[in-house]
Amino acid sequence: MGYYRKKPVVIEAEQWHGWTQDRQQEQRLGLRTHPHSLVLARIETLEGGHDVTPGDWIITGVVGERYPCKDLIFHATYEVVEDERSNPCP
Repeated sequence: MGYYRKKPVVIEAEQWHGWTQDRQQEQRLGLRTHPHSLVLARIETLEGGHDVTPGDWIITGVVGERYPCKDLIFHATYEVVEDERSNPCP
């Protein structure tokens, strides 16, 4: 077993605050809201479908894939980048 560090990659992310009338955000993030729930949505990822709850971040990965991330994990793992051109991984 070895130890590994994430490569410094700039990602795009947007926080979902729950069901709203903003269908554009849901489409932009690739979310499908559950028809009988005001607090759940679903997103298709490379690993299959995942539920999204209010406060989750939707991350766009390095090859354009999208996946949800809980707020606590997001803030422990990522920091704000002022200039997206500073991405060391083209």
